[in-house]
Formats: sequence, C-alpha cells, structure tokens
Amino acid sequence: MQLTVRNVAELLNVSEKSIYRWINEGGLPAYRISGQYRFNRAELLEWATRNRVNVPPQVLSEPVKESDPLPDLAEALQAGGIFYRIGGRDKESVLRSVVEVLRVPDEVDREFLLQVLLAREALESTGIGDGVAVPHTRNPIVLHVPKPMVTLCFLENPIEFGALDGKPVHVLFTLISPTVRAHLHLLSRLVFALRDSEFKSWIQREGSREVILEVLRRVSQGMKKPGGEGSTGGVE
Repeated sequence: MQLTVRNVAELLNVSEKSIYRWINEGGLPAYRISGQYRFNRAELLEWATRNRVNVPPQVLSEPVKESDPLPDLAEALQAGGIFYRIGGRDKESVLRSVVEVLRVPDEVDREFLLQVLLAREALESTGIGDGVAVPHTRNPIVLHVPKPMVTLCFLENPIEFGALDGKPVHVLFTLISPTVRAHLHLLSRLVFALRDSEFKSWIQREGSREVILEVLRRVSQGMKKPGGEGSTGGVE
C-alpha cells in the first residue's frame, strides 16, 4: 500500500483535486496513515473498473519483489475448489451460479463481479475450445483475498458459449487474485496445463477432486523445469 495521492493522480491522468473528490464522494478506497492518504493498487484497479474510469497500462504494472513468489497452479486450484453439477441454461445464468460458489470474502460485491465477467464475454467469448472456458476480464479483476484462487466448475448441462470451435462448454475455470501479476501468471499456467493430455482427459471426464489435483501437481512440477513451460496461448 505505497501509492500516494500524487501517484494515483498520475496513474489515472487526473488532478489531485479529483482524487480527493473521489475519496469524499465516489468511495475511492483510501487509508489514512500518519495523516496522509495511501492506496492499494488492487483496490484502485477494482474501483476504477467499477466506476468506468479509464485504466491506463501503468495501473496494471506492479513492482516485482523477489520475496513475493508466484503462485502454484495446483495450490491455487485447491484454494478455489472444484464444484460439480453447476446449474444454468445459458451463459448469464451459468456465470451467476459460478460466482455464487466462489470462495471470496463476504464484502465482495458478487453482482458487480458477475457484470464484469459478462461484459468481457460481450466483447469476445472466453471459450477456448473442447468444451472449456476461462471466464476473466481484459483488465484482470483483483480482489482482497489472502491468496490467488482458481475455481473449477463442471456444468450440469453443456451450454452455448460462442467458443471458436463451436462446441458447447461444460467446464469453466475462474481466476481470482490479489494482484495482477499473480492473475496473469496463473492464466498462462492454466492454458499450458490444459495442453497436457492426461490433465485434459481427467477434466473432460469430470474426474474426482483428488485425481485432478494429483495430476495437476505433476503438471505444475513439469512447468518448473527448464524448458518445461509453454506459451500463454490465445487467452487474453
């Protein structure tokens, strides 16, 4: 939480006066520390997205600390959970059901989160083929969660999702992260993992939680080896 009023004004390309007004009138999340306002980058991004404030690329750039290890995909999936027989007859109702099971803090506005996901789908489907979709946003949504999470949902009924291959979707992965860096890291690892034949097979067969996590741990270990990681693919 190192951003000052001046930092935020420069990032959003507005005056410092506007920042103070947004704090007082617009609910811009800020913390008073020793008489000075300080801002959390993740909360700033969420607020700007919610209030349709233009978000320049600089807001997405975070200082990288060697002490902040990147998340492990298998651990993130274990934290987010695997759910079966998620209901819904169309994209909106399915995404609503998915948002309802996400393990997010009580203060998170789930309706807002749903609308953000739907807005992304209106731009372009996140269906990546073979019945799988990865609902997310172009500007990654980051929430006040203690650690990154990936939630896997198996749908009760396949639905039309506008995927490039034209196949209905029956598997959804949703990412929730405390930082943009962690979000992008998990997204790239997930796309790579879905190229592993064994992992993909168990996903298509709706395998048990135990088996899916066990296979994903093996795949994740392979990513850590030199030359073991692939490209991020076409998910943006």
